[in-house]
Amino acid sequence: MSLTATHINYFVLCRRKLWLFANGINMEHTSDIVYDGKLLHETSYPQRAERNEEMLISAEYEGIPLFGQIDYFDARTNTVHETKRSNKVEEAHTRQLKFYLWLLELNGVENVSGLLEYPKLRKTDEVYLTDEDREILKKSVIEINSLIQSETCPPTINTKICKSCSYYDFCYTSEN
Repeated sequence: MSLTATHINYFVLCRRKLWLFANGINMEHTSDIVYDGKLLHETSYPQRAERNEEMLISAEYEGIPLFGQIDYFDARTNTVHETKRSNKVEEAHTRQLKFYLWLLELNGVENVSGLLEYPKLRKTDEVYLTDEDREILKKSVIEINSLIQSETCPPTINTKICKSCSYYDFCYTSEN
């Protein structure tokens, strides 16, 4: 199984969500928030289809296959553009974008940077990969690989982001 940027994102957000997703329990298709995010992604920057390219990229770290699907990569500036709906989980978005930058580096692409774009907020953050980020990603890949191979689902985290999560009903609805 390839480890993807989604795994990285969920690792930052919620280990339970990561485990469920990695083990074939996918609730994203039921979420209006996810649908809204996809629609925003498709309509926010229509001119990109002419200038930028979608890019599939893979690498391997410690025997673990890594895979990324970069939506917009500007090859002239070596910039990855990542569009998000809201900045409520900005740390997860940033780590996901840094994962893409790391994958590019592992494939020999130098001087890469990223732009984390929040069109609804009219906000854009520049993202760069540091040595510390590379170490965090390496450690995260090992931890994620171990977690998703575990037979035990992690417990709920019960934070404020849970209420807007597509897995909310799954995690918090109990049978009586």
